[in-house]
Amino acid sequence: MMYQLNGVSYYVHTEGKGEPLLLLHGFTGSSQTWRTFMKKFVKDYQVIAVDIIGHGQSAAPKEIKPYSMEAVVEALHELLQQLSLSQVNVIGYSMGGRLALSFAQRYPHLVKKLVLESASPGLKTREEQKLRKEKDEQLASRIMKNGIEEFVNFWEKIPLFSSQKQLPSHVQEAVRKERLSHTETGLSNSLKGMGTGVQPSLWEKLDNLLMPVLLITGEVDQKFCLISKEMQTLIPNATSRIILGTGHAIHVEQPEIFGRIVSEFLATT
Repeated sequence: MMYQLNGVSYYVHTEGKGEPLLLLHGFTGSSQTWRTFMKKFVKDYQVIAVDIIGHGQSAAPKEIKPYSMEAVVEALHELLQQLSLSQVNVIGYSMGGRLALSFAQRYPHLVKKLVLESASPGLKTREEQKLRKEKDEQLASRIMKNGIEEFVNFWEKIPLFSSQKQLPSHVQEAVRKERLSHTETGLSNSLKGMGTGVQPSLWEKLDNLLMPVLLITGEVDQKFCLISKEMQTLIPNATSRIILGTGHAIHVEQPEIFGRIVSEFLATT
């Protein structure tokens, strides 16, 4: 179903009854990212899977402002208001994890439990932010110049996703199909508007997160394992799980383990 949120048309898939569970996908993903878990989650939860701006069936406006982290956080807030929800559990992966973290920081009273899969609170220094912003803008220009297919061919070969080469071919094809479904404008502006380089750093605000937080990373993804370890020391009520033999996208590489761990965490009182 389409919703007008903060002046932008967002596609939101809702299904099931029970406690609300908001699902936020990563860069080049969509609400379809969670299709493997939908049957499991809808048994106990009202699942709310959002196509983040520039992705899936949501709008991909030409102006950058609606893509900013602040703007998308406000869009999610408006969604909860339209759905008459006073509190939600939130699961966010990678870019969606940064969004989930930003939302929880801005509206902590609206988040009951928070699951962050391979996510970060942003970059700590202005120099790091500047360098990453430049890289994101270069990648955005590449997408606009060469098109989606060339970008996806490049993106699926980066080291972050190397462990996915061991997955069955039909799983790899499903991921590729999802990545190819986007527009050049949507992905390019997503990088410019809410990429890690332009995201406000939340490192110094992590101790304000008082809700239960689950941090999930893959053993092969050492960069995010280190980020998660440091985050755990700063978030008062955080637990972490490292999944052996797995990379950045645990929900893709180890869906059964991911589903079990998340379900157990959400079920605890």
